[in-house]
Amino acid sequence: QVQLVESGGGLAQAGGSLRLSCAASGDTFSSYVMGWFRQAPGKEREFVAAVSWSGGRTMYADSVKGRFTISRDNVKNTVYLQMNTLKPEDTAVYYCAAGSSYSRDYRAYRYWGQGTQVTVSS
Repeated sequence: QVQLVESGGGLAQAGGSLRLSCAASGDTFSSYVMGWFRQAPGKEREFVAAVSWSGGRTMYADSVKGRFTISRDNVKNTVYLQMNTLKPEDTAVYYCAAGSSYSRDYRAYRYWGQGTQVTVSS
């Protein structure tokens, strides 16, 4: 079992940057694929980015490709999401998740954090 705690959300202006962190505890962190998802009010949860067990592979939603970077530190048991050139449409609650498959599908992720709010003003 893995416990996940996100941090780093907040308010940013369009064009600005934020860095989200997700600290994991419990089971062996490197045995999980880590993903970031987001959910805006009135919308379904959507995939943002994922990183493989060792960090060697990453994938992104088209909407964030080139602006966001996912990374992980298997010593610190932490996954990061660096968000640059933020847009108002990036406003959402961001969740990190741990799973056993390298996937964009939220159903592949078993463990979820509580979420952190990101608000981007225009």
